[in-house]
Amino acid sequence: MGTGTARYVLLLVARALLVSALLAAFFTAVAAEYVRPPPGRIILTEHTEPAAHPQQVHVSAVGTNYMRVSWVTDDKRVPSVVEYGRSSRNYTASATGEHTSYRYFLYTSGKIHHVKIGPLEPGTVYYYRCGMAGREFSLRTPPAALPIELVLVGDLGQTEWTASTLAHVGKADHDMVLVPGDLSYADAQQPLWDTFGRFVQRHASRRPWMATQGNHEVEAPPIPSSSPPPPPFAAYGARWPAPHEESGSPSSLYYSFEAAGGAVHVAMLGSYAPFGAGSDQYRWLARDLAGVDRRATPWVVVLLHAPWYNTNAAHQGEGEAMREAMERLLFDARVDVVFAGHVHAYERFTRVYNNEANPCGPVYITIGDGGNREGLAFDFEKNHKLAPLSVTREASFGHGRLRVVNATTAHWAWHRNADAESVVRDEIWLDSLAANAACRQQQGGPAAVDPWNDEL
Repeated sequence: MGTGTARYVLLLVARALLVSALLAAFFTAVAAEYVRPPPGRIILTEHTEPAAHPQQVHVSAVGTNYMRVSWVTDDKRVPSVVEYGRSSRNYTASATGEHTSYRYFLYTSGKIHHVKIGPLEPGTVYYYRCGMAGREFSLRTPPAALPIELVLVGDLGQTEWTASTLAHVGKADHDMVLVPGDLSYADAQQPLWDTFGRFVQRHASRRPWMATQGNHEVEAPPIPSSSPPPPPFAAYGARWPAPHEESGSPSSLYYSFEAAGGAVHVAMLGSYAPFGAGSDQYRWLARDLAGVDRRATPWVVVLLHAPWYNTNAAHQGEGEAMREAMERLLFDARVDVVFAGHVHAYERFTRVYNNEANPCGPVYITIGDGGNREGLAFDFEKNHKLAPLSVTREASFGHGRLRVVNATTAHWAWHRNADAESVVRDEIWLDSLAANAACRQQQGGPAAVDPWNDEL
């Protein structure tokens, strides 16, 4: 081989090595971002139960040491009765509840049962049967004190990615599931509410699921009709009732409840209910937050659907009017963390108030990545004015876990779906603002709520 030929070969080898290095760097960067593809097919869960047997079973917390069991039957003669006890097939108590149904143009729902059972022992497994027929279910009540583990999963839908998310949720123990809106994605196709109920039954029948509404729950009539249109939230209200009366709320679209023996106060707000300063929701929220004694309740968590802080191009600014109306209430009450959905991605902000970093403001987290059919929101704006406040953001499906350890400390982790595994992609230790003396001293203003004032 001549000198010229040898140089040419060396040049080709060098170029090949350079191209290889560039490709390796490119694929490493792509792998690091790990942007998931759009969701797979919608899973239409088959109805295999006899007409008198329960389907779409789910449970929710209501009041102190009580649970609501909800289910659907095709047979309208089935009684709204739940038998339950602490041993399998040994039911020592029973409760009778109520039932409802609704019409949506040509669709008529089955008989929807809601039965409140209790009082129940905290942190205890109960076995129960619905309507005196069909299979036995079991649930575990939340603990009476800290620690408690809350799962956050928004914008669920019923796709292959939703199945992956819920499988990951079920692999690790937890006490309660919180959903910041957009459950079934039925969007007026009412049979999809039935398939969703069957889809989540395995999980929602075992632990309490607490939800607030999203835009996909509104279900405004799709076409003009000569018959009276169904009201907004008809399916959501009939199937997923909220314990609003127990918290003094005039509407099932916003309510609050306490967990871990009152150590955690959770307020579920309605992004699609009136929220201005003169609204019922505003007045209720002001009363609700003012009634929280932070010495007994060191943690306050808020859920809503449309995020107030968002650097994604999707749904940009849709929560701004609600933020302007209500943010001061949350700040003055020293809310610890605010969870939202709507944007199909994950994003965590630092503590914020009024578009600026503030150590006494809530941590804002968007968790609208449960697995819905619309896919992910990939377009984060790098030059967005809020970008300096955004700590972590990623367009992937997954779920989050808030483990409130004690009165001062909680751990937040976001788990990305990674095929058969659930990978922790973001995590942070949080300190309760109730323990922050400096934040308590900064309270003030006409909208201020001082839960530490003995004269309240």
